[in-house]
Amino acid sequence: MSGNLNVTNPARKKKILLIAANPAVSPTTGWPVGFWWSELTHPWWAFTEAGYDVEIRSPAGGALVADGFSDPEDASGYSAADVLSLGFKRSPAHAALLADTVGIQGVRVEDYDAVFLSGGQSPMVTFIDDAPLHQLVVDFFEAGKITALVCHATCVLLRARLRSGALLVKGRTWTGFADAEEDYADAYVGQRIQPFRIETEARALEDTNFVVDQMFRPFAVRDGHLITGQQQFSGAEAARLVIEALGR
Repeated sequence: MSGNLNVTNPARKKKILLIAANPAVSPTTGWPVGFWWSELTHPWWAFTEAGYDVEIRSPAGGALVADGFSDPEDASGYSAADVLSLGFKRSPAHAALLADTVGIQGVRVEDYDAVFLSGGQSPMVTFIDDAPLHQLVVDFFEAGKITALVCHATCVLLRARLRSGALLVKGRTWTGFADAEEDYADAYVGQRIQPFRIETEARALEDTNFVVDQMFRPFAVRDGHLITGQQQFSGAEAARLVIEALGR
């Protein structure tokens, strides 16, 4: 474990940069896509309960829009039990945090203790080829800062490369949305949803260890200062590993 992970000023609150995806349109379904509510709100709650400051940004800035199935008020009822996200959404002060986000340009890694990328359907469209976002993730990682990604946001790790040219995940154990979960989601809506699959792509990489647990169960992995969560039920678990690494 890198010693600089715990070199913090005890008089300063720890600060997390939480990055959520901008709205987009899926190339496979034609649906509007965005961030996933629980992957933003559950980590946000865990971090704030731990006494951390949390700054929410997005790659391009502007208003954020959630995936419909993640909305606890969506007619599908898919996320109806997510009362934490419902409270965040209904609170004017909290909803305002997503109404006009700042972009990632100008981020100073030294101002934060960790970066946390929440997922959703949009990252598969907007994160996968976003070179500045990939570079920011690498900058946090190479600075020895806790670098966390959840669900479809882990697609960044399929492409992000260190200054050496090696993939960030070379020689590391990590997780992300599973092929079995993609199969379930496709069957649920009756068509293919994603343009590619993270597990399939990850298993084609050399010298990396991609692992998954049971479908739609909380599961997160820490390998050094890299933390990854499998899917939408893993946001709080990934946040717990971040808090465990940073302390309160």
